[in-house]
Amino acid sequence: MKRIITATVNNRAGVLNRITGLFTKRDFNIESISVGHTETEGISRMTFVANVEDEKSAEQVIKQLNKQIDVLKVQDITDQATVARELALIKVASAPASRNELYALIEPFRATIVDVSRDSVIIQVTGESSKIEAILDLLRPYGVKEVMRTGTIAFPRGTQKQVSHQKISSIL
Repeated sequence: MKRIITATVNNRAGVLNRITGLFTKRDFNIESISVGHTETEGISRMTFVANVEDEKSAEQVIKQLNKQIDVLKVQDITDQATVARELALIKVASAPASRNELYALIEPFRATIVDVSRDSVIIQVTGESSKIEAILDLLRPYGVKEVMRTGTIAFPRGTQKQVSHQKISSIL
């Protein structure tokens, strides 16, 4: 079962290693992880997309994360209404003659071409993971040379009632 877990942490050396170690010890696969600075200096936010066996396993991971010294707040936002985005750069083989066709293909995705060379173009696209997968499927026949994805970042939407079985843990 796929879960989206966010953690607000102190931005210190070794924090990421200790946190990912918790997932490893419990044999959970992290599909994506994104980390970046927050609005507060010295504080970072991590977003994990992880596969866990069941809800009880997800609760265990959250409890273990909260025990970490540098972890300030942990949320499993999977069951909440969220805004989730990912960035992908896709290098596609492209002769000059087929570029207009590529432009027309990526336009509905609001993707942009950010680099052009003699034999390829690099396309930038942002959106939910399903959008990234959809554009990749359409571009494969043209010859996808390389793909680089950031992983999901996510926020719960604005003010909303908490789902009754949703557990939010915090030491703030």
